[in-house]
Amino acid sequence: MSENQWEEGRSESGKPMVPATPRDVVHIRAGSFILVFAFAVAALGLVASAPVLTGIAVVVAVITVVDIVLAVRRQKNRTVGEAG
Repeated sequence: MSENQWEEGRSESGKPMVPATPRDVVHIRAGSFILVFAFAVAALGLVASAPVLTGIAVVVAVITVVDIVLAVRRQKNRTVGEAG
């Protein structure tokens, strides 16, 4: 029984298995939380007329988005290895 590399496999207990490393998962999950806080700080900076605060929040958000995109690409490029 051969599986397509794009299909999601199942473990013996029935849980879905995807080719991901714990590091990639942490980058994606932590990055999503950082994005929420960066958005909130940027909104507060706009309301308070603090351009430096807004700028810092936007830079942090852009860096976080790039990190998440790279983690997702690493995750998709893995064709072998342990399931995360």
